[in-house]
Amino acid sequence: MSGPAPEALAEPSLPAGRAWTAALSLANGAIWVGWYGPLQILLALQAAELAPPGTPKESVLAWVTGAGAVVSMVANPLFGALSDRTASRFGRRTPWIAAGVAGGAGALALLAGARSVAVMVLGWCLVQLTLNAAFAAITAAVPDRVPRRQRGAVGGWLGAAQILGVVAGTGLATVAGGVAAGGVAAGGAAAGGGATGGVAAGYLACAGFVVLGTVPYVLWHRDPVLPAGRRPALSLRALAAGFWISPRRHPDLGWAWLTRFLINLGNALALLYLLYYLRDVLHRPDPGGGVLVLTAVNGVTLLGTVVVGGFWSDRAGRRQPFVLWSGVIMTVATGLLAGWQTWPGALCAAALLGVGFGVFTAVDFALMTQVLPAAAHRGKDMGVINIANALPQVAAPALAAPIVHHLGGYRMLYAVAAAVGLVGALLVRRIRGVA
Repeated sequence: MSGPAPEALAEPSLPAGRAWTAALSLANGAIWVGWYGPLQILLALQAAELAPPGTPKESVLAWVTGAGAVVSMVANPLFGALSDRTASRFGRRTPWIAAGVAGGAGALALLAGARSVAVMVLGWCLVQLTLNAAFAAITAAVPDRVPRRQRGAVGGWLGAAQILGVVAGTGLATVAGGVAAGGVAAGGAAAGGGATGGVAAGYLACAGFVVLGTVPYVLWHRDPVLPAGRRPALSLRALAAGFWISPRRHPDLGWAWLTRFLINLGNALALLYLLYYLRDVLHRPDPGGGVLVLTAVNGVTLLGTVVVGGFWSDRAGRRQPFVLWSGVIMTVATGLLAGWQTWPGALCAAALLGVGFGVFTAVDFALMTQVLPAAAHRGKDMGVINIANALPQVAAPALAAPIVHHLGGYRMLYAVAAAVGLVGALLVRRIRGVA
């Protein structure tokens, strides 16, 4: 088709403004509140509360989080592809952000009322479906609007918002769900439904934050409009085919995807059973509060590196060394959880994980945007890339449960997590098109 590319499909050249970056970062952080309040605290408490007699709570948690992660893997590229084809007057991405957070809040409310494992699975799958619709649109907005020379910095701010969202979600879940945490820490579900009330309050607090955090971006920032005549054809065959990006044709994208997957898998293995690790191995009297402390320590060190790492990478014009060494630092941190099983060891590991994951979050995001194949499919391609974030949530429970129960316990779990992360860090050297 002749003529210049419309704004929605053009390679951005003007720097992203501070207000736009702040609003997008706040919306991103709000979505992570909706994910990590449940993942860090609420789902684990609810699994212990609702597990049928004779069924380990770890297995219930693995089924719930694994099912949600499967939905996430499909939802992210699907909604990314749909947003690529959206020609509304509100732009390609904004309608999906608004619809996704509204649906996510409703799904969290459903979880708040769950009284069975089946409803837990349904509620968490709906949370993943809806919030991934919003997340796919948010991540695609960066290559839509941010020039390459600025993506490390913007990725840093998005990463800072992400960890603040994790901390805020964990804090909301811990404070609002305090009754439940006390009941489970005492050795089981609270009597008389008290734990259920605490868990419900935590879910509703997270739902409110998800909605409020996205309002500034949705209301105050214009999204480039895709002319209807430039909209790609929509068909089930095209959508299905878009889930596969050939690593033979796009090897840099393939290696970058594998690097992200393995480092995220190592991180997921380290974090999945943290509440149980503190209770069953370190015997902390308040494991929920311990998770909050570790998350806060991790957040402080992450915030100290995520924006700086992104800016430094932009200034250096290089991405690979930052991804490599951040992965090595994370490997050392996870190794501490295997070899130094004490509360001070957990604190040191949390701090080091923050340092490494901060740099990785900002710089790997920028690297990924630089290996996208085509501007017309940024949303779908970023969705495929984001599978590398969701697939570890499926693989981690499948790996972690048998390791903990049959292959050496938590020491072996964290040793495996360290090895997986190190392999991922080393593979970044296979990328040729980005220094």
